[in-house]
Amino acid sequence: MNAKPLFKLYRQVILLLFLITLTGCELVGWKAEQDKTTLQEAGYTEHFLTLADGGVMKFWVGGSGKPLLLLHGFGGTAISTWKNEMLSLNKDYMVIAPDLAWFGESYSNGVPNLDTQTNAVWQILDSLNIDKINVAGISYGGFITYNMMTTPARIEKSVIIASPGPLFSDQDVELLCERAGVEKPEQLFVPQNSDEVRRLFDHVFYKKKQMPDFIANQIYQNYFDPWREKKQQLITSLINDRARINDYPVNDLPPSMLVWGDSDQIFPLPNGIKLSQYMNTALIVIPETGHGVTNEQPALVTKLLNSFI
Repeated sequence: MNAKPLFKLYRQVILLLFLITLTGCELVGWKAEQDKTTLQEAGYTEHFLTLADGGVMKFWVGGSGKPLLLLHGFGGTAISTWKNEMLSLNKDYMVIAPDLAWFGESYSNGVPNLDTQTNAVWQILDSLNIDKINVAGISYGGFITYNMMTTPARIEKSVIIASPGPLFSDQDVELLCERAGVEKPEQLFVPQNSDEVRRLFDHVFYKKKQMPDFIANQIYQNYFDPWREKKQQLITSLINDRARINDYPVNDLPPSMLVWGDSDQIFPLPNGIKLSQYMNTALIVIPETGHGVTNEQPALVTKLLNSFI
């Protein structure tokens, strides 16, 4: 066997190991910066809005056409949740993708609950002079989407991905905690160390993520440790928010579509079927997919959004 190809491969492996050793503690941050550069090269611009109640919302805008709002889930950011879809959807839409309050570079001085999140999003849209919007939200972003739908005059169409809206009972919470091996849901959604990050990822994704300690710890430091108490309050406040949004007449909601992974461990498929029947709307079920639908099936999510909106 020719020694040159072997030597070249050996050199590449040594270089890769050196880079991991040198930059391991910053690898997650480096990836986020690379994704940010990719979006900017695709025409996206980064914006920061000062909120009326204090605080700042960061959001991305790219493309032209019908405005389309993308809302990420718990623990994520606009880029970590929607990057691949953003790079496709900006060809046909004006895409607006915020970091929700207390995630990424956004925060609010308001009370950590669904109304504060929703009002912050409305302020972004008002700053862009957008009166009516198409919106897609996954998981926690789906709760915000449903809350926005209770102002139907401002919503064209909505897509709720892997989020049960108001139809999440106390028994559902207990079963979720039982599946995850925790006492309270905030213990699952707001991990406090690298092992708990792995536990969350194991419940979010269909395929297990192999994650070395330094990566899991960097994910914790970048995405979960900042504003940790505020994130915990967002989870606990959802119980009160659930009761409030359930009071809104379902027949007055704007047109919508639901998207679910068939293997969702966070909000199992029966939650989606129940919400579909309650809202009398279509439910698209994606096989071999967990809760992280936008990360696991970005091309299909893009097609579904295009076909519905």
